Amino acid sequence: MAHCGSNETSPKVQAPRPEIIKPRHGSIDQSIKPVLFEIFGEIWTVQSRLGQGVSASVYRVSSGRAAATTAAAVKEFHPDAHGGDYGYHKERSVLEDIQGHKNIVTLYGVFTNHSCMGVANHCLLLELLDVSVSDLLVRGSNGSQVGRPQQGHSMWLVQHCAKDILMALAFLHREGYVHADLKPRNILWGADDEGFKLIDFGLSFKEGNQVGVPGNLKDVKYIQTDGYRAPEAELQNSLAQSGVEVDSGCTTAVDIWSLGIILLEMFSGVKLKDTICSHEWKDNSTAIVDHLFASNSVVCPAIPVYHLRDLIKSMLLIDPKQRCTAETALLSPFFSIPFAPRIEDLVLLPTPVLRLLNLIDDSHLHNEEEYEDILEDMKEECQKYGSVVSLLIPKENPGKGQVFVEYANSSDSKQAQRLLTGRTFDGKFVVATFYPLSAYKRVNLSSMQIELSYEKCTETLYFRCLRHNVKDAVRNNEQKRNKRLGGFTAPGEATAPLRMPSTPSVHMRRPWVTPEYCHKMAS
Repeated sequence: MAHCGSNETSPKVQAPRPEIIKPRHGSIDQSIKPVLFEIFGEIWTVQSRLGQGVSASVYRVSSGRAAATTAAAVKEFHPDAHGGDYGYHKERSVLEDIQGHKNIVTLYGVFTNHSCMGVANHCLLLELLDVSVSDLLVRGSNGSQVGRPQQGHSMWLVQHCAKDILMALAFLHREGYVHADLKPRNILWGADDEGFKLIDFGLSFKEGNQVGVPGNLKDVKYIQTDGYRAPEAELQNSLAQSGVEVDSGCTTAVDIWSLGIILLEMFSGVKLKDTICSHEWKDNSTAIVDHLFASNSVVCPAIPVYHLRDLIKSMLLIDPKQRCTAETALLSPFFSIPFAPRIEDLVLLPTPVLRLLNLIDDSHLHNEEEYEDILEDMKEECQKYGSVVSLLIPKENPGKGQVFVEYANSSDSKQAQRLLTGRTFDGKFVVATFYPLSAYKRVNLSSMQIELSYEKCTETLYFRCLRHNVKDAVRNNEQKRNKRLGGFTAPGEATAPLRMPSTPSVHMRRPWVTPEYCHKMAS
């Protein structure tokens, strides 16, 4: 096993100190068998490698006590020969200074992993996030090749990402920092928080301190990534490469430029690296932006895109002093338009809420007994994949006939979405998408909501309420559930009838069995 030799904390990132255990194997990077390490008093398991760069590797880890609820990411920096030591201290100091914003990745703690060769690898224990904007761009471009040429992501998704990252940048810039490497790979979706978050602060610096202090030539010189690099950063990098010293570095405006390019790619569905690096862009960037928006407006003429176009143009001004700031960008009319997500968005972005489509007919909704049976079937099936907080099937719009399942966390809903999609229920194929938790909570359908906690009445009183009709209920439920081909079945799976218990159980509870009803029956 690979163990943590020591753990470090700071005033802003506090965690209990683990026991120091002598390592038995090398660093975390062992893909043949599970790697265990102890940190903050818990045993963690390395589940997979999420990514690898020149100076660091990132792994998905989980606590041995409750893997579903304590998943995290470990960023292990390579030995100093690859710049890992410098990157670790740089990113750690920035993250410790800016913790607390909902759109910036959370740093849980820091520790050192000692290999059997005596090499100490510095590690960051970070919040585990989900899909990146880079992944979304790839999936969006694949979709456009199948019949939606030149069409990027929905305005809802572009607006969501733009607002979240602008809020993160506004906070970061107020703290005096420049991110300096904003790109699609460094924007990730937080499934439990339902928001996009900034990661990777290895190139970040305090505005005005990019060139470093006298005698420290190893500070941030080369910033940003090709395709997302602002014009002034391009000049700065060229001067640094030529050995020319400059009095001042880049400003927060470089982050605004990068975000403008990212939003333009998300909207257009076109990778712009080659375009941005061309002479044509330098001479006619405004015309190119207009052309991209005109092309998409033909595909979706009903969507007002001019506010987004104007916002992106203000982000891509050549003069950094004329570029909009993050705070002024948030005042754009673009953010006042209430866009709705497309079904593709609800498949791509995990949330704790699952929505099941293509299951319920109108006949089921108007037959109270059938409706209650389906509720029980859904509850029983969905609980197999995790802790269910609530479940509802609206009888009227919005959401009429759709099944909404709120899980305790997004890990459970992701597993349910993966395993339920393509299965059949009552002869119908299940279509499972995610659904925004905020929108789910706004729906005032409490009368149709099944709470998975029972009313405060005794079990004896509950059985008394049902004693007159329990035998008929059991027999009828058994017949109807068998008629539905045994509930959920996987493709090609033999259909086995689901049997109701011969005595009353928690699955037989009906929504009308309230404390008031029990009180009335008892008297």
